[in-house]
Amino acid sequence: MGLRDSAALVALVLAVTCSVAVAYDALDPNGNITIKWDVISWTPDGYVAMVTMSNYQMYRHIMAPGWTVGWSWAKKEVIWSIVGAQATEQGDCSKFKGGIPHCCKRTPAVVDLLPGVPYNQQIANCCKAGVVSAFGQDPAGSVSAFQVSVGLAGTTNKTVKLPKNFTLQGPGPGYTCGPARVVPSTVYFTPDRRRKTQALMTWTVTCTYSQQLASKYPSCCVSFSSFYNGTIVPCARCACGCGHGGHAPGGCIAGDSKRALSPGVNTPRKDGQALLQCTPHMCPIRVHWHIKLNYKDYWRAKIAITNFNYRMNYTQWTLVAQHPNLDNVTEVFSFQYKPLLPYGAINDTGMFYGLKFYNDLLMEAGPFGNVQSEVLMRKDASTFTFSQGWAFPRKIYFNGDECKMPPPDSYPYLPNSAPVAAPVMAAAAASAFLLALILVA
Repeated sequence: MGLRDSAALVALVLAVTCSVAVAYDALDPNGNITIKWDVISWTPDGYVAMVTMSNYQMYRHIMAPGWTVGWSWAKKEVIWSIVGAQATEQGDCSKFKGGIPHCCKRTPAVVDLLPGVPYNQQIANCCKAGVVSAFGQDPAGSVSAFQVSVGLAGTTNKTVKLPKNFTLQGPGPGYTCGPARVVPSTVYFTPDRRRKTQALMTWTVTCTYSQQLASKYPSCCVSFSSFYNGTIVPCARCACGCGHGGHAPGGCIAGDSKRALSPGVNTPRKDGQALLQCTPHMCPIRVHWHIKLNYKDYWRAKIAITNFNYRMNYTQWTLVAQHPNLDNVTEVFSFQYKPLLPYGAINDTGMFYGLKFYNDLLMEAGPFGNVQSEVLMRKDASTFTFSQGWAFPRKIYFNGDECKMPPPDSYPYLPNSAPVAAPVMAAAAASAFLLALILVA
């Protein structure tokens, strides 16, 4: 092999490695969305398939306005009908003289139906406006499905041509889908579970998420404070991009301006463009971690999530934190908590999310645009310390996207002359004062 061939091989290996690594999430290494097609019957000119979308991501869900699935037909197939979803465009069906297909486009795009549609248009796990929960948060809500009748297609396992070039918007960009692959047919049980049936043919498509593909800039940032230091470490300036390159290309509005209270300011746009409150960081979401209290055997941290987007409220939000003391969580107040164990024995990552019907909805920017909780953790005498920023998290994710952390050299430092045991009431008062400053800012 010549030098030129070796260089080409190295370049190919690097390209493949980088392309795989871009969609790899170290805190959720097995997370993906799998789209499964089960052919359940043959028709005179094609087949009927049940399409099931399963979200196996532990903390990343698909929020409103929901998913859009697209693909390219291998031949000249058409969609005669869909139950539980609809194609966004019908396309040119002028060559059909009798029954008109639901969609004649070579590259159809399918979306979920809204809740409340007539029962004859519904199917199990459909009609949720495209919202799909994260598997770690709500396994029952992590599935979406529809039934499609395909015409001008193969009518046997050997003549069916698999669709190709699958795409998934969830709801925006970020997902990359692999090719469809034939797998062993899905097995079904009858309601009494005494008889098994199986699909006539099954193929699956796996889609993975990349934050770099979703956005050039982070969508959230992190700030720090502590009871032992009066310094508040803010989000980095322009952490989520400033001006036309960030999340608010149309500008921002001051939080105390009259425009923030004007009618229609909270109305979402079809293109999903944000309207942010003017801040130095210009992030839609800020997560604040405050070291609040120190006890003999325990310590307490407060977490506050603030929404600065006037056009977005976050339903079923999730917050993931990586911290070595999360292996000994004693109590979480006003949030749900679930440990994440991507590597088995290493228990340093956990997911926080809201209590249903209480604070699982993070409202748009304004007086109600924040949620808060406190975490009580037991100390491990061999590792616990307040020095060198140990008590602050290593990583923070909001809704599956990694947040911009402050630079390590800016973390609140532990004063050398700090008393051995500061009174708890004084620490609580200082914490309350700092949190009030953070929420007002």
